[in-house]
Amino acid sequence: MKKFLSNIVENNDSLIGRAFDIFIQILIIVSVVVFSIETLPNLKPHTREILHSIEIFCVVIFTIEYLARIYIAEKKLKFIFSFFGIIDFLAILPFYLAIGFDLRSLRLLRMFRLFRLLKLVRYNTAMKNFGRAMYVAKEQIVLFMAITVILIYFSAVGIYYFEHEAQPDHFASIFDSLWWSIVTLTTVGYGDVYPITIGGRVFTFFILLIGLGIVAIPTGIISSSMTKIFDSKHEELEGKEDLTTFEATLLEEEE
Repeated sequence: MKKFLSNIVENNDSLIGRAFDIFIQILIIVSVVVFSIETLPNLKPHTREILHSIEIFCVVIFTIEYLARIYIAEKKLKFIFSFFGIIDFLAILPFYLAIGFDLRSLRLLRMFRLFRLLKLVRYNTAMKNFGRAMYVAKEQIVLFMAITVILIYFSAVGIYYFEHEAQPDHFASIFDSLWWSIVTLTTVGYGDVYPITIGGRVFTFFILLIGLGIVAIPTGIISSSMTKIFDSKHEELEGKEDLTTFEATLLEEEE
């Protein structure tokens, strides 16, 4: 039984395994679409019943999948507390919480249903490669985030001293200045808060230049990691092809 379930749930090379993967991916997309439709105002009660039935069906399948993965896992606790184990659990958690609680008072828990989108990572090769790239570049990304936080705080302090006297309402403290710092460094620039002094505008000019560089850095880091992953996969494939050729040569010599 365990071998049969493993062939369905984990082995996507088999026909039944690929069919299961596609089925789960379709259910994930359907459940997210249903979640979005439920937010529409003035839905008819009949429509809500249909949406709720679809939600129940999706959760039942996700629950069966989750329990099946626990059952076939050699180290069950390791799977439960793994990335995908936690994602699978959070994907079904809001539904079961709604049975005992009124989620209207716990609206934030509804957002856990969005974790179902992360389940797609397990079934999509491109997403898997992206996840591996993020893992390979984790140190550079952490370093980048740390530098970004420092720059945000530095720019908030700078604009505070330039603009506090001219705009005490918008730049009342460094904490108020953090909003301007974030939207400026990310080059969003909503225009709701902006400098009016000459010093503040000059300072903003340099912060914008830094912001343009900050936006480009993560792209370069992830692109470099993706290139490394694709190169390593290409080398593995070449190695397999060479091995196959070598085995074929041995068979010819034996004959």
